Amino acid sequence: MLEIRDLVKVYPGPVPALRGVDLDLPEGMFGLLGPNGAGKSTLMQIVAGLLEPTSGSVRLDGENVVEDPARVWGRLGYLPQEFGFYPHLTGRDMLVHLLELKGVTGPNGGAAVADRLLEQVNLRDAADRKVKEYSGGMEQRLGVAQAIAGDPRLLIVDEPTAGLDPEERFRFYRILAELAEERIVLLSTHIVEDVSVLCPRFAVIREGEVVERTTPDDARRALEGQVYEGEADSAAIREGTVLRSLLVEGRERLRLHLPDGDPPSGFTAVEPTLEDAYLVRIQNGAARRESREGAAA
Repeated sequence: MLEIRDLVKVYPGPVPALRGVDLDLPEGMFGLLGPNGAGKSTLMQIVAGLLEPTSGSVRLDGENVVEDPARVWGRLGYLPQEFGFYPHLTGRDMLVHLLELKGVTGPNGGAAVADRLLEQVNLRDAADRKVKEYSGGMEQRLGVAQAIAGDPRLLIVDEPTAGLDPEERFRFYRILAELAEERIVLLSTHIVEDVSVLCPRFAVIREGEVVERTTPDDARRALEGQVYEGEADSAAIREGTVLRSLLVEGRERLRLHLPDGDPPSGFTAVEPTLEDAYLVRIQNGAARRESREGAAA
């Protein structure tokens, strides 16, 4: 179990990045969904023991990550949002080098461990190619290979599918799903599809605050009968909260959130999506924060 309690991080300025985050993560995949700048990467770095919080605690199976991160580093695997590789090295040589830095060895040497990991992430056939020849998806899989070296209890992946084409993203999804069967996987992303495909549980974070903890099914069900779609016009915009605009056959259409009341003329009820649910929670979180700040002023 990963337990995060009242986690606060304030950068000089002061700039608040996390505002009292509380989360419990059992074994399996857990998604942290939020826009860029929401505090996801700050949270990932604190959980990985790479950044000290202003206050709060992080415990992995009872061990305090904040007080003594070195004690749990051997049970952590981390794939940051940006991971630098040496482009002139082959995939195997790069991974062997990273294994040496992490202190991961095997009875038959680092190369044998590297080959096993490369096979696990479907890169065995590309082991002798230089990293500069890898696609973005192949680099991400190489990053996962180093992250799972040593069979970590907790795997942290930060924005892993950004920039990947659909085929690479699907391949990456399968690898992460398999890895989550035996460990805790914390997936940070701003891409709703990542959560929809992979995560039975997720939290929405906005401006350093967790505004919702739920499941994809519960999030969608909560909006049943509240989402409508129709052609864009000014009257429709006045009627309800605009979730997003769509271009269909050259004509603009709107998706509206109408928790109460009748829809505008020409709008019909549609099945809510996880993206609809996410946007409603982000907007509600903004409204609650503005209300609190207004009351405090």
